[in-house]
Amino acid sequence: MRIVPRWALLSSGCAPVLLAGGWAIAAVLEGPAYDPVSQTISVLAAYGAAGFWVMTAGLFALGVCHLLTAWGLRAAALAGRVALAGGGAVTLAVALFPVPSSGGSLRHGFIAGAGFALLAVWPVLAADRRRGAPWGLRPAPSFAATALMTVSAAWFVLEMHRHGAAGVAERVVTSIQSLWPFVVVASCVRHDEDKPAMWGVNA
Repeated sequence: MRIVPRWALLSSGCAPVLLAGGWAIAAVLEGPAYDPVSQTISVLAAYGAAGFWVMTAGLFALGVCHLLTAWGLRAAALAGRVALAGGGAVTLAVALFPVPSSGGSLRHGFIAGAGFALLAVWPVLAADRRRGAPWGLRPAPSFAATALMTVSAAWFVLEMHRHGAAGVAERVVTSIQSLWPFVVVASCVRHDEDKPAMWGVNA
């Protein structure tokens, strides 16, 4: 009698590892010409970049992880699961439509912005207001997570316009967004172990 299957720990736990591993390896392949402080992750996945395939694979894997986690996170409200799955689908689109080797891309920017938005709102949409809900789905942590993601995303946009530390800001917001699903899943699994009989959901 589990509200969340244990395999969701793997899909959600792999997400931040694959993302960070992707940008770390791709940055090494790119060499000193790439500045992780001011340049975004998208630069690493741009056509012609030395680490193009590594970063693209990392983003693609991240999207798949979010889709699988949304599928397994049955304890969350449906709206939140849909938003998380949407964020995963958009991440796949980001991988499939990278920025060009030079200049910007409105299409890529729009897709990436939609992904940031969906992954920022899914915690509050997934919140369970019932008494005794898993910690990660309670209203207070869910609202706090959405607020933190929204503020960090706004910081990223500000740094982009200022041509400042956009790379740092983007890594902060994407790290938070990729890690939170694992926090939620882990709290649900722990909740299963503590109170296995309070939910009438079959594994």
